[in-house]
Amino acid sequence: MRLEAMAMRVPEVAGHPNRIAFEGVLTTVDEPSTRPPSGAKGHRVVLTAGAAQEALPSLLGMAIGFTPGWDGHDVRRKCGLITEADVVGRELRVAGYVYARDFPEVVRQVEGGAPGAMGMSYELADAHVEDMFAEVWTVTRAMFTGAAVLLRDKAAYRGTSFRLQRKRCPGLAAAASVREGLGLGQKGYGAIWS
Repeated sequence: MRLEAMAMRVPEVAGHPNRIAFEGVLTTVDEPSTRPPSGAKGHRVVLTAGAAQEALPSLLGMAIGFTPGWDGHDVRRKCGLITEADVVGRELRVAGYVYARDFPEVVRQVEGGAPGAMGMSYELADAHVEDMFAEVWTVTRAMFTGAAVLLRDKAAYRGTSFRLQRKRCPGLAAAASVREGLGLGQKGYGAIWS
């Protein structure tokens, strides 16, 4: 068994008024996007599992943003923080916090909408595309610079999701427990920063 989870330690503060935990599926790996992502010049995109694994550290501490129409990216509307990332099967799962007091509209949209209505979209820099002339671009290397929360039907990858929670993500928390039990807490993929 090989675990690839990463997390940064953020102190738990019971009842913090500006912090509500979230979990989500940022993207799927080794599968073509449902539609072309913004910036892909009309190409559907495959993010390889290898590229996602290699870029996990770049996700930690990155912000999540939103647009008022819940339909894209706005890098100046940072409403939360990614603190955990893991590739589980074909899903790149993330968890973190939404700044609930500062962005009540995000909480209203997510909690007030239909279950499963919200999704996510990644933001990349320094992406390496295997063949720029291919119909579907394959990203083999990249750096994550953030993510967006949006309506799932607006996301390039329909397999994404986003939800608020009152507890830590059980999947990522369980991976952290296993990682610590295996003594991987300070090595490679299991690094936890304080």
